Amino acid sequence: MARADNPVVEAADRLLASFKRPARLLIAISGGSDSTGLLVALATLCAAGRYPHITLMACTVDHALRAGSAGEASAVAALCARHGVAHLTRRWEGPKPAAGLQAAARARRYALLVDAAVQAGADAILAAHTRDDQNETVAMRAARTGEGVGLSGMADAVLLEGAVWLLRPLLGIDRAAIRAFLDAHGEGWIDDPSNLNRRFERVRIRAEGVVPALQPAPGERLVLAKRAADFLAAAVRRDGSCFTLSLAGIAVALSEPAAWRGLLLLAATAGGRVHVLEARSAGRLKTFLASGTLSRMTAGRVVFDRRRDGLHLYRECRGIAPLLLRPGEAGVWDGRYRVVVRAERAVVVCACCEGGGEGALAHLHGPALRAARAAPCLRFEDGGAATRTAADVEPAIAPYAYFLPRFDLPVAQALADLAGCPRFPPPPNE
Repeated sequence: MARADNPVVEAADRLLASFKRPARLLIAISGGSDSTGLLVALATLCAAGRYPHITLMACTVDHALRAGSAGEASAVAALCARHGVAHLTRRWEGPKPAAGLQAAARARRYALLVDAAVQAGADAILAAHTRDDQNETVAMRAARTGEGVGLSGMADAVLLEGAVWLLRPLLGIDRAAIRAFLDAHGEGWIDDPSNLNRRFERVRIRAEGVVPALQPAPGERLVLAKRAADFLAAAVRRDGSCFTLSLAGIAVALSEPAAWRGLLLLAATAGGRVHVLEARSAGRLKTFLASGTLSRMTAGRVVFDRRRDGLHLYRECRGIAPLLLRPGEAGVWDGRYRVVVRAERAVVVCACCEGGGEGALAHLHGPALRAARAAPCLRFEDGGAATRTAADVEPAIAPYAYFLPRFDLPVAQALADLAGCPRFPPPPNE
């Protein structure tokens, strides 16, 4: 039995105790020291009978990037079997990109973990990111941006693909403590040679031993998100595909950082973009709004239409690619709408301005008309018009569709309310 005063065991114990209802937890395990330590600590606590309502499972993602990766996955499976934890492997099949490999691998890993969790009926995925990972993340972000928002580091919980929460119980633990824990239990681990490859940014940061002066501040980020949510709820209304910020709201956005952040997230949602405007475009927008000019500017695929009644935001009707979906298929169109085909024929989703749907917009004018021209229009692959019953169409919140940190949940919920789509599920241990 592991000592209860060990920091790794204490962190695992806090996590398990936070679940008040029966839960099935999927541990993401690579075989490295961090994930091995997490699995051993959790399995030891559950084996002691302290948490009979918790079921543990584990999943290894084989990225198939080097010889021997399949053997490593098998070794991890044997480790899990020894600790009585059911194990499965997911493999990244197909060609790998020549550039941006680590980012692509991370995205694919999360996608495979979500797929495994959904299939297994898991309530949450557990990842073993440590304080070392946190410091490296903050250092990397500090090198890329001067904005404080980016320096808050990794969240202790993240909603992946709007479907499954990933929890990080070891985020406050040093890697050295985890390895000492494993040594005390006679457990080894696998060292990934890519962790020594200075071609990767994280490896360079790790080798330099950089510890950021500004440490993560999730509490501050949560306060910022709550203020941004309050701003959006009070100052923004939606009319069809158009969002309108009141005159008073413009003044607030220009003077309060949280409100400005809320406006940038709203613009990202309107434009179907994962990221908010980059600093130069955001500065240009701020100058435009501060001038009070009644005019329009475009940035990040969004038209900012300043009128006497406020600021109207809508997707510009340009560069909107059509999406072909077969019967039963689902997809995201233009980053703004989730579409599920219900008809027995293939459906094409396109913008009204390109799909022959403008005839139904004759009663609109001004910003409402401009916004509606970029709204989704359905037609069958053979060119025939399709009614709305051919597919389920639901707004998507692009900035948080795939990756929602817990500390941004309040503003994500406010955006969902404005867009008219279901709210995001809260973490299962809250």
